[in-house]
Amino acid sequence: MTARVGIVAVGQTKYSPNRADVSEEELAYEAVKQVLESTGLSLSDFDGAVSCSQDFWDGRTISNMNIQRIVGAHLSDEDKVCEDGINAVYAGMARILSGHHKLVLVMAHTKESQAEKSLIENAAFDPAMLRQLGLDFLSAAAMQAKRYMYKYGITAEQCAEVAVKNRGNAKRNPFAQAPLDITTEDVLSSKILSSPIRLLDAKPISDGACAMILTTEERAKKLTRKPVWILGASCCYETHYLGDRDLAECDALAKAARKAYSMAGIRNPVKEIDVAEICEEYSYQELMWMEGLGFCGKGEAGKFIDSGITQMDGKLPVNPSGGMLPGNPICVAGMARVAEAVLQLRGEAGDRQVKNARVALAHGVTGACGQHHGVMILGR
Repeated sequence: MTARVGIVAVGQTKYSPNRADVSEEELAYEAVKQVLESTGLSLSDFDGAVSCSQDFWDGRTISNMNIQRIVGAHLSDEDKVCEDGINAVYAGMARILSGHHKLVLVMAHTKESQAEKSLIENAAFDPAMLRQLGLDFLSAAAMQAKRYMYKYGITAEQCAEVAVKNRGNAKRNPFAQAPLDITTEDVLSSKILSSPIRLLDAKPISDGACAMILTTEERAKKLTRKPVWILGASCCYETHYLGDRDLAECDALAKAARKAYSMAGIRNPVKEIDVAEICEEYSYQELMWMEGLGFCGKGEAGKFIDSGITQMDGKLPVNPSGGMLPGNPICVAGMARVAEAVLQLRGEAGDRQVKNARVALAHGVTGACGQHHGVMILGR
């Protein structure tokens, strides 16, 4: 990219199984307040905002209306994204690159605890042909996991390794909801939710918010000594009907990754990326998405994680924050991945810091079986 967009501040709430103590506005402001305080800016300083929320989760139509004052949209403007939060960051970047905005506040929030997850996800399927089957993202993911494991010989133990690694990594993350010391045996003996996915293979219900500030290169250098630059970004959709594609493949992710790598000048992601934050609502997805991202060949992710490459001290640490599995809400998760990547590149990730991180990858996903993927490459 010729012009550079900088991220100068990020903020996250601690993710929780239930934040009934606050409204959506109050929850969102917990994250917004952090970025304002870290930069000394006020809401009136922004010339635009992008929010990420979903009507179903907020329990009202036009769900951004109740948080516009929280993001400074009074007598200003605000765009709403209702997919994964990485798309809101993408939209904020586009605003800056358009030349019409110089300082943009981006925020995502969701309270999963106040709705029935299965019913909301069921509404994402075609109303005439699929919705009445009772499908949700869990049952769809179970079909995908079975197909992927059958086609490529991925084992339940290798999927369980993801859960062990990520929940263990979350112990170093003060924002994580459910860090755990577990073994592969613990995962494999936990309750079956939808075969082959077990309780410890899946993320819990989660509430939380994330915010960040995007600006021009000139302004970024004035606001912070450690700006993080968006080097490349892309997104891609798969087909809507699950039966129209081989669920063992993630072609949309591969296409988005190739485009983001090209923009960032990356030829070999394993050698050139220092840390990756990937959205994995279910443990098998981290394996699939690593293949789509080109970290390894198709069907090789099981051996890839067995090798230890993705551990905190490995060649390419994946989800040192713990990722989604220890608890991140829908809509927020992808933006949280960007925020974690920023903290890594600024050297501010605390106990989960990857040594000498200079280039990071953040990933977000929306829809059943990875229908939509977003990839962002960041550097300092």
